[in-house]
Amino acid sequence: MKLVKNIGLVLFLVGLTIFTSLVFTGDFKMTDEIMRSNLSESELLNLETRLTSEVVEKNYSTSLSFGNDVIRIYNETNQQFRDAQQWDKVMYTAPKEFASKLARASSAGWIPQHKSLLFFLTFGLGILGSLMFVLAELKLGGPAGIKNNGVYHSAATNRGWIGISAFVFLVSFYILLYYFPFALTNVIGVVDPVKHLFNPADFASQWFLYGFMYCTVMIVMGARMIIKYRHNNYQIVRTIVVVFFQVIFAFLLVEILPLFDLPARDLKNAWPLDYSFLFEWNVTELLDSGHFGKFLFVWGIVLSLVIIPVMVYFYGKRWYCSWVCGCGGLAETLGDPYRQLSNKKLWAWKLERWMIHGVLVFAIIMTIFTGYLTYNVIQNPTMESKEYLFGFSAYDVRELYGFLIGSIFAGVIGTGFYPIFGNRTWCRFGCPLAAYMGLVQRFKSRFRITTNGGQCISCGNCSTYCEQGIDVRAYAQKGQNIVRSSCVGCGVCAAVCPRGVLKLENGPEANRFGNEGPIVLGNNGFELNQ
Repeated sequence: MKLVKNIGLVLFLVGLTIFTSLVFTGDFKMTDEIMRSNLSESELLNLETRLTSEVVEKNYSTSLSFGNDVIRIYNETNQQFRDAQQWDKVMYTAPKEFASKLARASSAGWIPQHKSLLFFLTFGLGILGSLMFVLAELKLGGPAGIKNNGVYHSAATNRGWIGISAFVFLVSFYILLYYFPFALTNVIGVVDPVKHLFNPADFASQWFLYGFMYCTVMIVMGARMIIKYRHNNYQIVRTIVVVFFQVIFAFLLVEILPLFDLPARDLKNAWPLDYSFLFEWNVTELLDSGHFGKFLFVWGIVLSLVIIPVMVYFYGKRWYCSWVCGCGGLAETLGDPYRQLSNKKLWAWKLERWMIHGVLVFAIIMTIFTGYLTYNVIQNPTMESKEYLFGFSAYDVRELYGFLIGSIFAGVIGTGFYPIFGNRTWCRFGCPLAAYMGLVQRFKSRFRITTNGGQCISCGNCSTYCEQGIDVRAYAQKGQNIVRSSCVGCGVCAAVCPRGVLKLENGPEANRFGNEGPIVLGNNGFELNQ
């Protein structure tokens, strides 16, 4: 089985290498016909002369260089119109989207002609190799769970060279995905065969690529999670459920609903994580989409303001963060090898409180500005003066939030920094929904982790593998219940405890901060007498 494991590793690395090389290879040449068929009448009027003289019929070896030239011309032309105050000529398409459209249309040569083959050589080999590697671990008879397995001795899990390499790859990918999507033109084209299963006339976008990768990684690493924690039914069921919610609600439904002329929405996404919920384009689209669109609008409000706090009261934030949320699902699957890297020091906890609640305040302020803007746009789209509130531009406030929190924090740092800061960096320091639910969990919830201090042997497994930076052992040694706003109830601390000291419970709200009554021996071992 070691041979199978090594073959799987080689196949995965081959697929990853081909996937990465697609960013740096290819042929891109925009003809006059391509330019005219992909530009609107106004865009053609504004850009035809410069594009014809500087880009058309020019050969490019990468979509990045092609896109940079297109964006340079687009921005310079727009700036000329602004300087001349010719506002009727200013173009408002996002430059990166404009470049992506032209890069896809201008892709030529061998790569766009062999998308199915490249899909197999990238995703196919990657999936096959990963599953061979993971399943070989099971056949090799490795222990279930974590038994002091030297996680800090591996270069992949102790910020060694493998971890650093993974960090560089993830951060680079997210930067390209968010800010230079045209550089991923060939990579995006690879998943066109999958996109055609939903709509043969449509092509994949950067977000379809991301969604497909997201689901693929969660499924493969979810299989690893199930094998690793096969001794614990809670972890098995939890992993299956969170993968189900991601694949069905965040990917398949989003692709299927537009086929019936319905809005594409992730039904489990809630404010303030779904910070664009009150954006005018979103509200307008929902209200103009018939009864289903109106249902989605009402559902979004009810989910955020009623369902979430009620569920947190009964089950803690674990029902969402560890069972439903896609961000949490990726952290639990792809990020599981890095959970021990979360900082457990006091200063990290203090920083966490300031940052995550600061983001929540920022989200509330941004939502107020956005709601004000949306109301006025819907009432009277021509009243530009209504775009300002307290002297600040509502557009600027929400764009700043989207850039700093929606992309930099949630994407580049939140996932890219798994191998450096641990798998729940975003959930711990930046997610406003986690902060919102954490406040309810801390002060008004039935959820707690009970501890049996008499059985604790201070092995430290629980603290080592707590992804939220909680020193679980300190609570266990005192026999003190764990009631922390940051706890996502993943249950790994209980899964890796060799003595069964920890237990996730939903009990009476009263006295949940401490143990009530003596520790007695029950039918299933030591239990707390309630």
